[in-house]
Amino acid sequence: MSIVVVGSINMDLVVRVKRHPIPGETLLGSDYETHHGGKGANQAVAAARMLSRTLLTAKGATTAAAQSAGVRMIGRVGQDEFGNQLRNALKREGINVNATIPIAAPTGVAFIAVDEEGQNTIIVSPGSNHRLRPENLSPAEFEGARVVVLQLEIPLETVRRAAELGRQAGAKVILNASPVQKLPDRLLECIDILVVNESEALGLSGVLPDSPEMALEVAMVLAEKVPTVIITLGEQGAVWVSPEGRGHQPALEIEVADTTGAGDAFIGALATAICEVKTISHAVQRGCVAGALAATKTGAQSSLPWREDVNARLEP
Repeated sequence: MSIVVVGSINMDLVVRVKRHPIPGETLLGSDYETHHGGKGANQAVAAARMLSRTLLTAKGATTAAAQSAGVRMIGRVGQDEFGNQLRNALKREGINVNATIPIAAPTGVAFIAVDEEGQNTIIVSPGSNHRLRPENLSPAEFEGARVVVLQLEIPLETVRRAAELGRQAGAKVILNASPVQKLPDRLLECIDILVVNESEALGLSGVLPDSPEMALEVAMVLAEKVPTVIITLGEQGAVWVSPEGRGHQPALEIEVADTTGAGDAFIGALATAICEVKTISHAVQRGCVAGALAATKTGAQSSLPWREDVNARLEP
């Protein structure tokens, strides 16, 4: 197994608005759309699409070999229509969902509003995601993992246990600290790479990194507890601080349609680069390209790019 993703699986309900409402205000929006989402599932799909052309479709590879070289999703969905749709969609992406179990709880739902500038606001109803408990995780599910990817849309104690199991399996553990919350030292001790955006960096450090220069300063502070810290900056790209050094990766110039899946595309591309033992600078570059391409399309999983799309835009 190359990449294990432990996290949320949601059905996204998306509506477009001219602008976001202020408190107490009602606005009329477009017809709503349903999209497969959840940060965990999005990142699993993003990683699978980046791996699929090199490992999953390798000439002569058996089904068992493809699964062992691919992505495993560990999560919970409800025993309802949303849950069935989401689990089947992950399977169609070539993701191993044996550890994604339907339970007697509503499937998680995200309510997303997207304005004319492509910026979004999101409210998540976790549902079955919050029923994924530490005792539900088995060390066997992490065997052979090179990279473990985590987020914070499932209980924090479950994230911590997954990080511990990833570390025990010898994997690199990536934490996308979203939605932001206080991170206990016992969790941070098991994290190799911390990825946050501007608002999440503010929540963890108390300082808003509104420029690449400021973001590097904040990353250096956060790197006192985690070996590698990456701060994504939207149209300003991303910065990183790691034992390999530090740097800033500019973003592609694009026309933004919807930023919903951009961060998850970044994580998926980053995870595959780390899995392939690329340098952190190359991994961040790949992540920035994937995130930018995702922002040119609408939806979460529907916007995630394929490996060839990203490679075509990478600088030589």
